[in-house]
Amino acid sequence: MTLPAHTPEPPHLGGSSTTLRRRHVPVPAPEPSTDAMFLVLRRMRVPLIVVVAVFTVSVMGLVAIPGVDGAGNPYRMSAFDAFYLMSYTATTIGFGEIPYALTRAQRLWVIVCIFASVIGWAYAIATLLALIQDRAFRGALSRQRFVRRVQRLRRPFLIVVGYGQMGRATAETLDALGRSCVVVAADQDSIDSLAGAQLASDIPGLVGDARDPAVLGLAGLGSKYCAGVLALTDHDPTNLSIVMAVTLLRHDVPVIARANQRDTGKAMREFGATAVVNPYERYGNYLVMRVRRPSTYRLITWLMSPPGTPIAPDGEEHEDGLWVIASDDHFGPEIAQDLEDAGLDASVVWPADGTPDVSGAVGFIAGGSDDATNLALAGHARLVNPDLFLSVRQRNQRNQSLLRAFGPDSVFIPAQLTVQESLARVVTPDFWTFVGHVWGMDDADAEAFQQRLLQALGRQSPDSHRVVVGERDTPALVRRLRTGGVRLGDLYRHPDDRDLPIEAVGVLLLRGGVPTFLPDEGLAVQEGDVIVSIGRSRAFDTMADAQHYDHVLEYLSTGERVPATAVGRLLHRMVARRD
Repeated sequence: MTLPAHTPEPPHLGGSSTTLRRRHVPVPAPEPSTDAMFLVLRRMRVPLIVVVAVFTVSVMGLVAIPGVDGAGNPYRMSAFDAFYLMSYTATTIGFGEIPYALTRAQRLWVIVCIFASVIGWAYAIATLLALIQDRAFRGALSRQRFVRRVQRLRRPFLIVVGYGQMGRATAETLDALGRSCVVVAADQDSIDSLAGAQLASDIPGLVGDARDPAVLGLAGLGSKYCAGVLALTDHDPTNLSIVMAVTLLRHDVPVIARANQRDTGKAMREFGATAVVNPYERYGNYLVMRVRRPSTYRLITWLMSPPGTPIAPDGEEHEDGLWVIASDDHFGPEIAQDLEDAGLDASVVWPADGTPDVSGAVGFIAGGSDDATNLALAGHARLVNPDLFLSVRQRNQRNQSLLRAFGPDSVFIPAQLTVQESLARVVTPDFWTFVGHVWGMDDADAEAFQQRLLQALGRQSPDSHRVVVGERDTPALVRRLRTGGVRLGDLYRHPDDRDLPIEAVGVLLLRGGVPTFLPDEGLAVQEGDVIVSIGRSRAFDTMADAQHYDHVLEYLSTGERVPATAVGRLLHRMVARRD
């Protein structure tokens, strides 16, 4: 069985109960940028002066040179007529000689003006073309367009910092879910890659150093529509700086950060990060669960798999023994520490030292920084010890087909793991809370709950659904709560036959922010409750009937069939009272 790279761990609480900031400091607001205008005025100052000077001298010369009218009388051109003539002459349009035919002296002067204006315009146009190609000018225009696009966002959006493998996967996933996001990257190549990505929506992208709070301000941190920040760069100090900026400037906005080192992750949590995703630490936790609590691991992987994924075969608890970890970076010590904390023996070896001795080991983890080397080491280990538990680290997704063909017991993909966990915390935070509860189950409780779900939902992984008991989501339920009561279990009955359950199970009820996991079916529903269910999509559609139609809810709650219309229900009550 392969360990999915999207398996979650229990959620961590974001920071302490007291905020670290002492004074209110607003997020640096993106002011209307004038950088591009100043660059144009500064670079085009001399060319524009040259063009204006040519026009001025040309007009003054035409006014000063005497001419003749149609009758041969002396005539001096007005300033307006001179300016009009030079306007179409200097731009090579050419409308003829007005208001009268020019004298030889005037034509000679116009010839001089034509060549002078051509030189002036050529100089101005060449300077303008050079300005358009200037990196600073193009950057200023890009920032202006970016700020305008962010300001036009009128629905919740996420700020994704970093557009490497993880950031790209995050943006693609959010786009597929129909969620808006804004990307901040450190280099122009990443933004160019974003512009060329095959996405359904046009995601705004900005090149900037996210350690600068002003860059986050440009990205919309101060907007009321900002729903969260994902710090997914491969540089721990940058991610820590983002956590600090968001916590101090917008403590009401959740910030999810990636951390490659445990010390950095600890600092992020202490500073108030909503969650910290250390892919190496996570994988060690999953691996320990796989070894020590196979039923819990099987349940969690099934719950977090895409809807419709068959449940994995039963796992077996592995015996204690030596685990050999081949690694050339901090991945090895991270995994070794997790295994040792679980009471297992671990030994870290360097891939450069050659194939390790795994003859007496119970598990081998090929966790180097090169995918080809990892696969080669895993292949050798399988030949030496076919019963060995094999885990392979995969850094590049292009090798995914090779690993599927090789079929190791476990695959670790840092990018997928980080993206899945980060998005789960901000896209489906309530369901993630329930997953954290499942994470803490012992094997016996997890096995019992799993059998209950299999009996109610089948062997395909369920979808999750969240509903808030209120006027908008559940108008019929609210009306009934104001005149009577509804039990939670009534919402999971079938409208055609209330004795038949639908394919959904209530797993979490939030009341006043206090969670109740696996709530009892007899629990009375109250207005304001948040109900999280897992099940089939068609079951959630069936539940919506009871939440919106009074006659359906009446039948599910009491078993009495009543008319669907309000007038019919009124007549029905009148007849019932008379009887």
